[in-house]
Amino acid sequence: MMNKTDISQRVIDFVTARLGTPHPHAGLDPSKTALIVIDLQNGFMMDDVAHALCVQARDIVPNVNRLAEAVRATGGQVYWIQNTHDENCLESWSNLHAMTPPAKVAKRIESMSPGGLGHQLWAELDVKDGDRKVLKNRYSAFVEGSSDLHEILKAEGIDTLLITGTLTNVCCESSARDAMMLNYKVVMVTDGNAAITDIEHNSALTNFYLTFGDIYSTDELVEILHKNADSAQVAAE
Repeated sequence: MMNKTDISQRVIDFVTARLGTPHPHAGLDPSKTALIVIDLQNGFMMDDVAHALCVQARDIVPNVNRLAEAVRATGGQVYWIQNTHDENCLESWSNLHAMTPPAKVAKRIESMSPGGLGHQLWAELDVKDGDRKVLKNRYSAFVEGSSDLHEILKAEGIDTLLITGTLTNVCCESSARDAMMLNYKVVMVTDGNAAITDIEHNSALTNFYLTFGDIYSTDELVEILHKNADSAQVAAE
């Protein structure tokens, strides 16, 4: 079952008072917007294969596919981010493995190594030929050394990111926060992220929304993307 989003009115009022609007990124430019889909892989979603199973992630797939279609249709780009283990991680990220039971480390390596079933994207995702796939080797896709996503986005003129995937409170929130600090406008999609529990899901969204960026539902973003794209076309005529 999809996580139930519940952002308190106090938080919404605080953001509105601070920024003068509850949605600072409502004016996003669809042609400079990227959908970032984080870790929707068998290694998080498939029974008996996953090293960190989040069954809620299966339920966000239709929303992610809808957003991908809307982003492409309005001139943006779609990026599928794959959590990846390589042998360098054992030394360069040794603290993670020191905090993880050996059996779980072995399962993570099996699940997240390229070429394995766990590393593959979930089969029901609507991945198109024009989309990009990017490997990352840390929770955040934007922390130094994790991936080349930042360089790719800057080269393609992207300034706004829509964050989806799993887990809301780990890889998605980490990537969203770091992206904002790299000067992107960032939106976390409330029904396009998944966590183990509603508490973790809402805590992550609340923490992000209070300081780092915006939150919207899939329906709201699809409407905004098309409305803003139509407005830009009219202005150009």
